[in-house]
Amino acid sequence: MTRFMWVSAFMTGLFCAGFAAVVDALTDQLMVWQVIALAALSGTLGSLFAQVVLGRSGK
Repeated sequence: MTRFMWVSAFMTGLFCAGFAAVVDALTDQLMVWQVIALAALSGTLGSLFAQVVLGRSGK
């Protein structure tokens, strides 16, 4: 269980880093609320990505 948690967290982090790089490349300046919204979206998508790659579902 602990190993899965670390792998999932690492994959989520990698996804979020990539997502942030894409957002940075596409935008010049964002307002604070936009950064907060993108961070929330990134975390959510990163978590879903890790679960899909690792074959875990919420069932």
